[in-house]
Amino acid sequence: MGLPRRVVPLVLGWATLPTSVSLPRCAPDRAARPLREPVPGLLVELDGGWLLIDAGFNAPLLRDRALRERFFTQPDHRYELVGPADADPLEAACGLVGVDLRDVVAVAISHFHFDHVGGLRHFAGRAPVYVQRAEYDAAMADPVQAELSAGMFRIDWDDPRIDWRFLDGDAPIVDGVDAVLTAGHTPGHQSFVVRLADTGRSDTGRSDTGRSDTGRYPGYVFACDAADLQENLDEEVPVSAHDGVDHEVTVEAIRRLKAIAARFGYRVLPGHDPVVWPAFAVECGVPTFD
Repeated sequence: MGLPRRVVPLVLGWATLPTSVSLPRCAPDRAARPLREPVPGLLVELDGGWLLIDAGFNAPLLRDRALRERFFTQPDHRYELVGPADADPLEAACGLVGVDLRDVVAVAISHFHFDHVGGLRHFAGRAPVYVQRAEYDAAMADPVQAELSAGMFRIDWDDPRIDWRFLDGDAPIVDGVDAVLTAGHTPGHQSFVVRLADTGRSDTGRSDTGRSDTGRYPGYVFACDAADLQENLDEEVPVSAHDGVDHEVTVEAIRRLKAIAARFGYRVLPGHDPVVWPAFAVECGVPTFD
């Protein structure tokens, strides 16, 4: 199998949250300020289909009143689905870029928070799902506590038909796509390095400038929630850590991802930046729902 041909960034929804969710060390006068952030997904084009990284919301949980009241209990958190009112947001977003979910041949999940795993039900029994074993074990150890305090809803992934492919640390997923363990935000959070097929790349695996002769990057580092915002990357300030862990621990993952990017001349993309992620979609020529 050759290297991936391209990446297609998706906006699978929106979440309006206090700024402190992404910047837990920010100044008090900024902490409660609402920040509308995109819920990202990523398609990676392979020789034989598509790899999907992260799967957005489980739409029925938000549309059904009783389920919404059970799962989404924080009054200062608001969530928006994309696409037609009766459509599944993942299906709609993929359809907007001309990709049928049946053409997704593998799925990788950064972590088990509800805005990243809600679409897994589409792939049960038909595509392997790559996760860190530590993430799965943490979510399943106490599902009640995971739901109440960690935003991990067992209903999103507890399907015996899912073909789990467990990773223990850094590991390749397919040719050109590597998972990088960036634990801290959650016990088994993983980010992804994607190396694209590009004639501008030298024999060492990088171009002299970090871009190909066509002006495109030969690869990317997708931080996911190891760095929500560009500010997390630029200023190396922490994101929220899981229960019992100091937020400062998450800075180690940010620095590691930046080091990988510097080594290969790749660009690092934060997971939820309200400016950077939609602009990246525009840069890639990808339509998104308003």
